[in-house]
Amino acid sequence: MGLFDKLRNKGDKKITKEEFIKRVREDEDYAPGWEAIEEALKVIYKNQEPAHFGTLITRRAIFGGDEYLDGYSIYDSSNGYKHIVTFGMTELYGNEEAFGGEWNKLGYEMTIKLKADNNDDCMWAMDMLGNLARYTYLSETFFEPYQYIQGDGSSICKDKESKITALFIVNDTELNTIDTVYGKTEFLQIVGITENDLQKLKEDSDNALRLYELIKQDNPYFVTDLNSKKSYL
Repeated sequence: MGLFDKLRNKGDKKITKEEFIKRVREDEDYAPGWEAIEEALKVIYKNQEPAHFGTLITRRAIFGGDEYLDGYSIYDSSNGYKHIVTFGMTELYGNEEAFGGEWNKLGYEMTIKLKADNNDDCMWAMDMLGNLARYTYLSETFFEPYQYIQGDGSSICKDKESKITALFIVNDTELNTIDTVYGKTEFLQIVGITENDLQKLKEDSDNALRLYELIKQDNPYFVTDLNSKKSYL
């Protein structure tokens, strides 16, 4: 049984609001939302210690800045990619008012699986996820599986020429929806696609499921590879 399970359950009984409030008031480091995400990742990565990158506190939106995420973790997958996960689309810390909801804040964290040699090669992807978080919070436009995100027709990585110019959203292929004290948290995975595939999605929304199935056959973990030139539609 993981740490989060111990927090949420006492035997077969879920933690009560009174017990939760007591914990929040007694432990200033209590972060049940954060712990729940890490517990979900431990199922996949066991005892691997991820590389964690926190955003500057002074730049976070709560202090008047433009950063809407608290940070990112990068895991090394044995399947040959970097698995990047956001922290901040959901409630992470002790919040008495958020207890017991159906969905945890926005209801999802974002992920991307990136073909990269090292963590330095992932910095652009974290910047991109940060921009998507900022767009979501400011526009109150939420992402869902099978949506596309249009760019300006150029590479999604400004520092590298690539045929990958747009984004497609799927459920993370390994991280399932989890229950937290604040409600459900999903994991929405971002995958890069070509301009051709983007145009096909714009022409016919029915192509979204077709694109998903075609990518799944060829790239079952939906890894984003900036060197790929392949279109599926």
